Amino acid sequence: MNSHDRAELEELGWNDRFASAFDALGDEGVQPGRLSADYGTKFLVQLAGSAPLATLGSAIREARLVAVGDWVAVRHTSQSTEIRAVLPRQSAITREAPGSETAAQVIAANVDLVFIATSADTDFNLRRIERLLTVAYQSGAAPVIVLTKVDLNNPDPFEAELETIAAGVPLIAVSSRTGAGIEAVRLYLSAGKTAVLVGSSGVGKSTLINRLLGGEVLRTAEVHKSGQGRHTTSHRQLLKVPGGGLVIDTPGLREIQLWAGAEALAEVFLDIEELALRCRFTDCRHETEPGCAVVAALEGGTLEASRLNSYRKLQRELRAIEVKADVRLQIEERRKWKLIHKTVKQHMQVKRRLG
Repeated sequence: MNSHDRAELEELGWNDRFASAFDALGDEGVQPGRLSADYGTKFLVQLAGSAPLATLGSAIREARLVAVGDWVAVRHTSQSTEIRAVLPRQSAITREAPGSETAAQVIAANVDLVFIATSADTDFNLRRIERLLTVAYQSGAAPVIVLTKVDLNNPDPFEAELETIAAGVPLIAVSSRTGAGIEAVRLYLSAGKTAVLVGSSGVGKSTLINRLLGGEVLRTAEVHKSGQGRHTTSHRQLLKVPGGGLVIDTPGLREIQLWAGAEALAEVFLDIEELALRCRFTDCRHETEPGCAVVAALEGGTLEASRLNSYRKLQRELRAIEVKADVRLQIEERRKWKLIHKTVKQHMQVKRRLG
């Protein structure tokens, strides 16, 4: 790879870690690229000097192992482009896949920052932000809260509430209508840094991205009096921000389901975790046990019941995921041994006939 190609890839987030993983493939017929859009059966891949549409190689197609933001190895010719391998991820926004079977679904890969968008209006919800903070910490990326639509209401009360659940997490107040705060968001997006924007519908995510990109790159419709529109596209995509950095748009997501990673919960609910350390019993469930510091804080008014309920709810979700995952592994193990026994039995029957 020449220096020009390397520089072009570095603008997309390429680094020595990805380079080492790519070299370890030992395949001179492929080149590195970053998956920048998922169209279902085709994928836009940013290579050095071009951005072709690619298909999945057979080994990857069966497991469907790719996500927007992935670094991949592609075999690129004038006739076709095929994704042959996916490089190990540095981080990933992951949720429980839809359906009854417990499995992880990656919705954005190799992100450095998670912009959590919430609006200064009636949609504002601390419990939803706690969930998204947990998702961010699970991913391995750093969270940044973006309070949108601050031109509609005084942002001070909203910022004060956010401080009660996200102390130490950067907070930026923005207005996509007036442009206030947009440059502060842009400062986080230095060259090669990747952010993903998450939040409920209607908080102005696509309008914010358009502001960062300097044009109507993402289409919106049904513009409300607030100046925000409804996102009309459904595919995820990686977009380059003028001046440096990249942002992954994740339209079509409703509530993000958690995935495994209970340690992330401790990051979000550090106040409750610290209280729990002062309980009389190490296995305290924080319900009716004597000497419970959590219940004492609840009764004393220093801990809100809604925050404790949110903590318990997310704990239950994570435990349920772990149980379902264990059951799935047990089923797969039984299927594997059943197949082994069947193969051995068939082998013995053939051996007896031949003997």
